Amino acid sequence: MALIRPFNALRPTKENAFKVASVPYDVVNRQEAKESAGNNPLNYLRVTRSEIELPDNIDAYSKEVYQKAKENLDRLIKDAPLKKDSKPAFYLYRLIMDGRSQTGICATFSVEDYDNDVILKHEKTRKVKEDDRTNHIVTTKAQTGIVFLTYRSVKQVNEIVDKTIKEEKPEYDFTATDGIQHTVWIVHEKYNQQIIDEFKKVKYLYIADGHHRAKSASRACEEMKKLNPNHNGDEEYNYFVSVLFPADQLKILPYNRVVFDLNGMSKEEFLKKIKEGFEIEKTNSKEPGKKRLFSMYLDKEWYLLKPKDFVIQKAGSAKSVGEKLDVSILQSFLLNPVLGIDDPRTNDRIDFIGGIRGTKELEKLVDGGKAAVAFSLYPVSVDDLMNISDAGEVMPPKSTWFEPKLRDGLLTHLI
Repeated sequence: MALIRPFNALRPTKENAFKVASVPYDVVNRQEAKESAGNNPLNYLRVTRSEIELPDNIDAYSKEVYQKAKENLDRLIKDAPLKKDSKPAFYLYRLIMDGRSQTGICATFSVEDYDNDVILKHEKTRKVKEDDRTNHIVTTKAQTGIVFLTYRSVKQVNEIVDKTIKEEKPEYDFTATDGIQHTVWIVHEKYNQQIIDEFKKVKYLYIADGHHRAKSASRACEEMKKLNPNHNGDEEYNYFVSVLFPADQLKILPYNRVVFDLNGMSKEEFLKKIKEGFEIEKTNSKEPGKKRLFSMYLDKEWYLLKPKDFVIQKAGSAKSVGEKLDVSILQSFLLNPVLGIDDPRTNDRIDFIGGIRGTKELEKLVDGGKAAVAFSLYPVSVDDLMNISDAGEVMPPKSTWFEPKLRDGLLTHLI
């Protein structure tokens, strides 16, 4: 069963919510974070990416950076101001992008459930990124980044969400500079126990986005246990903040690929080699219209790639759920044998382009000479993600891109 808890969020005033809210720390690099924060002293990137206020020669993973994050959080608590709610609550967080709406419950979830696979994962984490957020959490005594969870929809929970939206005025309601609308409500306490009881019936929750945040919360919990001789399991560090969305409301965008060279082949040799496993035809379609199709951009032209029957048969007979995915078919039958991309996690001849950037970015990289060829994929489904997680497997690297993104700074969990 899944444990869900209301919590006392640290959050900005209605007037300054727009100024405080920032993009997630991990979707921008150092320079982009600096530009995004701009001249706004309240932007939450000053907490989540505090290196933007330090000289460029300071290592982003140094103690100075985490100490600066704590200083900036303390400053924002005074200046924004950020205030901790006097009693624990569940919060609704709705995102609207391009007319599509998704509404989740913001709450805290058990680190123990994460450790014991009640909360399932589909992605491997990297230690350097774990270390970064663990140090950030332990130093600031706050979880400043929200984990994005999903679950198979529950009718009774949906009804509480609908009632709250109808009955309560939103605490925050603004449209960010990227056109995405963010709305937050406080759920009336009369619904708290019903929400808790309904999730006791839910067997699994799934991490959609934020694997490093969840893992870092787990590691920070272990560190803080060691520092607390009176640990009893009720401390806030035993829980991590997330927004939990019904799976049927989510949309996954593709994670496309670009390769920087043709592995020593000419264009003609490359196309001939591809034809061993794929049928190829020129197309005006920059995105595949269904599973088992791939769009490829090469020398200012788009091609449609259709795997031959033997490729489909091999993929279909694979024991692993992950090997049946389009991203695995592309890797196993083209990127590796033709282009020599043996391990996409470590090979520096490949890069990954989130679907939000569109196929124009693929064309730009190829036409500009930075890449030799680009591949546009059909997106993985939420069912695929949950099936992978249920099987105890991990997705191939860079398989899912969730959009829209939650904003940091609106609902912080102090530990």
